[in-house]
Amino acid sequence: MKKINNNLYLYKATSTRIPGKKWPVKITGEYIGKITPHGLKESKTRERTVYEYSNAKLLSNILEEITPKLQTCFPEDWRELTALATIRTIRSTPIKMMKDAWEKLYTSTVTDVRLSRSTISEILRNTGADWVAQSSFYQSLIMDSSTFYYDLSSIFSHSVNLRLAEKGYNKEHLYLDQINFALLFSQERRTPVMLKPLHGSTRDVKTLRGVSDEFQLRDCVIIMDRGFYSKNNIEAMLTIGASFIQPLRRNSQLIDYRARPDKPFTYRGRGIIYTSRRVDFNGGSLWLHLYEDVKLRGEEHSNLIKLSVEGDRRVEIDGSRINRLGKISILTDLDLDGERVYGLYKEKMDVELAFDAMKNELENDKCYLGDDDAVRGYFFVSFLSLYLYFRVLEYIRVVGLTSKVSVDELLLLLSKVYVVRYGDGRERFTEVPAKVERLVEKLGLKNVLP
Repeated sequence: MKKINNNLYLYKATSTRIPGKKWPVKITGEYIGKITPHGLKESKTRERTVYEYSNAKLLSNILEEITPKLQTCFPEDWRELTALATIRTIRSTPIKMMKDAWEKLYTSTVTDVRLSRSTISEILRNTGADWVAQSSFYQSLIMDSSTFYYDLSSIFSHSVNLRLAEKGYNKEHLYLDQINFALLFSQERRTPVMLKPLHGSTRDVKTLRGVSDEFQLRDCVIIMDRGFYSKNNIEAMLTIGASFIQPLRRNSQLIDYRARPDKPFTYRGRGIIYTSRRVDFNGGSLWLHLYEDVKLRGEEHSNLIKLSVEGDRRVEIDGSRINRLGKISILTDLDLDGERVYGLYKEKMDVELAFDAMKNELENDKCYLGDDDAVRGYFFVSFLSLYLYFRVLEYIRVVGLTSKVSVDELLLLLSKVYVVRYGDGRERFTEVPAKVERLVEKLGLKNVLP
């Protein structure tokens, strides 16, 4: 018998032995019905007997890496948080459909979680209201890394109850209420290590100092985008002992476009040439690398001519503008060769792709976020889902299959491995498709198959 929101529900229950576990694990089975003052009101729905197995098994294995810390930080709700993250990683699912999506997975038969719509809302608020617990969890991930990518994005909101939603700068140049969120990504772990919602009016250049202070980012390297450059940001990082890789806007006065790049290398099949020089900064000196992507230069030049021919009056083809085409400048205090600096910066693009995907998920569900605590809780679930996504991506990347299979495709293929549960308690795995078996073997993931 279970008590949920002051209602009593009756289930069949049993237990089973799990390899590696000392004690039997309780399994909640068939739902019998609701207990009322007038007696038992039996369920008229038929019990599910087929469950997706391997997709949830893979994510469950990954979650074991962070479950102990989740249990410490969120002792009451860690099961529900991991269940929500699992669902969101497997497929795009709105909050109102979470319970149905969870019940399709085999892990729902061995893990007792509460996923009604009202319960999810309560869990999101409780999680969002405890920033100390979230911060402690993030700190446990940050402490093992020394090189981070930092980025900031936003979603629009029309809710009048969200104090986080304020008018601020955005790439679309729309004067609407928005919620900003900052992401810290570990280059060594290749996973996100922090996701924090911020007030919509907070400017890019001001967020970094707050995050570096809160999470004590010392003796590390922080890699940013162009929008974060400011003299104060650079001074702040040098003061606290953090190194940086900071690309500059093309109109920066620090850049000398008269310099001729002459050192060649290739990056992912593209030809790059660069030159390096020292620049003065507050009595000291920093390295400024000027890169030219030969292919990008041709593409930008072609597009510039096309716009000019079509009569775009904003386009002027002059020598100074042409000289900037295809060029990227990066400022850093690191005494590394230019090829290594360029590679570290370009890897940030992979992070941005997943960041944009997560932003789309937030857009789909933002209508359910009625207050600031719920927003913070929802962002934490999104963080866990993003963590799972990149851990799965790492399995694919290590064996060089990123051009052949995506994370979504892998999880879809694994969803074709089912478990059938019979009325007498017996379980049987369905046949594993040959394509799934070959892929799992290449990825070294045989433990996700029966």
